[in-house]
Amino acid sequence: MTTRVLIVDDHAVVRAGLRLMLEGEADMDPVGEAGSAREAVLQARSLKPDLVLMDVVMPDGSGIEALPALLKEHPDLKVLILSMQDDPRYVREAFAAGASGYVLKEAADTEVVEAIREVAKGGRYVHPELGARLVAAEAAAERRAAEDPLSDREREVLRLLALGHTNQEIAKQLYISVRTAETHRAHIMQKLNLASRAELVRYALAQGLLEG
Repeated sequence: MTTRVLIVDDHAVVRAGLRLMLEGEADMDPVGEAGSAREAVLQARSLKPDLVLMDVVMPDGSGIEALPALLKEHPDLKVLILSMQDDPRYVREAFAAGASGYVLKEAADTEVVEAIREVAKGGRYVHPELGARLVAAEAAAERRAAEDPLSDREREVLRLLALGHTNQEIAKQLYISVRTAETHRAHIMQKLNLASRAELVRYALAQGLLEG
């Protein structure tokens, strides 16, 4: 069974190389190319590929950001991200957006072909080293969450509360509604099991939030 592949990359030479590689595989058919996220959506609409080989960084926006629009129109479409970005955050964002695989551009041709086959048949693929780094990053995030249950936004609200700002002042400084500021305050007090502003200030001092 032949997999119809749409190649999406803003560099023509990269697209040409990928096309040549895929044309050498009996079970793959590079049906088209696109040089931007917007063009990818249009090409997918007209060419009806089985799989999109998608770059991340492109002139008109991220390939990852284009995934929801692509998958909304073509729910059965498989997307394999092919990127220079080796940060685990990109891998996490890609899978969260609906991608089925993530492979680096520096990978050997054989790995890219293997990834396409795996994703085309309904599997998931991520380069082993990238996968290990993703697991390590998630474990580190879990450890940080265990040590400090507050989100970045809640830490900022906590700092402002400890400095004596009212909910109204916090809302104005952070461009949020007063109700949202109040909700953050309630969540902070609940998560940290604090009962008063004095306890809140002591916690903020202990965490070094009032320094500088």
